[in-house]
Amino acid sequence: MGGLPSRAVWPAVWPRRQLIDGIRFRVRTGVPWRDLPVGYGPWNRVYDVFRRWQRNGTWHRILTRQQSLADAKGAIVCGVVPDPVAAVTRRRPRPASGSW
Repeated sequence: MGGLPSRAVWPAVWPRRQLIDGIRFRVRTGVPWRDLPVGYGPWNRVYDVFRRWQRNGTWHRILTRQQSLADAKGAIVCGVVPDPVAAVTRRRPRPASGSW
């Protein structure tokens, strides 16, 4: 009997919110995992949570839920969104020769 308690019983050393904030920081800034600020916890622990949730579909469930909530509020509008880059790069017609 004795032995070590199961992993689920051990208290969390790094709060989950802190690790999620580390994931958000990495996604927002694009820094390499190893360059995460120490305040978010060890980079490999933050990466472990990110990959585990990626593999088990947690990120997909979060996205789907957020989309359904936004859709229920009417925040998602389907339709054609004009491309701002195309508007800027569109060429003007050349003036007739000699009009310069």
